[in-house]
Amino acid sequence: MAVLAAVVVAGAGWILLRSHRRAVDQDRRWRAQEEARARELSMADVDALSWQDFETYIAGLCRRDGCTKVIVSGKSGDLGADVIGYLADGRKLVIQCKKYAPARGVGSQDMQRFVGTARPEHGADVALFVTTGRTFTSAALGLALRQDVVAMHRDLLGSWVKGAHLESLIPLNGSGGGTRRRPPA
Repeated sequence: MAVLAAVVVAGAGWILLRSHRRAVDQDRRWRAQEEARARELSMADVDALSWQDFETYIAGLCRRDGCTKVIVSGKSGDLGADVIGYLADGRKLVIQCKKYAPARGVGSQDMQRFVGTARPEHGADVALFVTTGRTFTSAALGLALRQDVVAMHRDLLGSWVKGAHLESLIPLNGSGGGTRRRPPA
């Protein structure tokens, strides 16, 4: 009888453990869905901005995260530098902003133009290409990674908008972590 009771208790314990794990997994999935939904609600506000206001908004996010000497230079002839500033550790940050429709991807030509000017023309230590578009084409992303450009698509931008710190998002680009330093002048 004691053996049977032990088996019943063990079986009940196993059932409770499985139920608990299932509940935790469901909760984790629900939280991830809610977080994604909250990012999209915030991104709806960003989507409503004009391209000029978007550049100003990105500059504000940089300031919020401790960047200094932040200026919005986005105008015709800016050579791909819409926002320029300095990270807290002194690295020069050059940002190209592209306000695209949410479903649109950033192509290779946009990335090529930015790569060609971010470091040679502007002396960027960290080159950041930020877009409201969902993706970068594989060619654009490959170029960004090879040239150490941080490619921030809509989902990463949504995290930044919701409060993630810029410096915590930079490494999520893969190898585009802005680690290259300018040679001394």
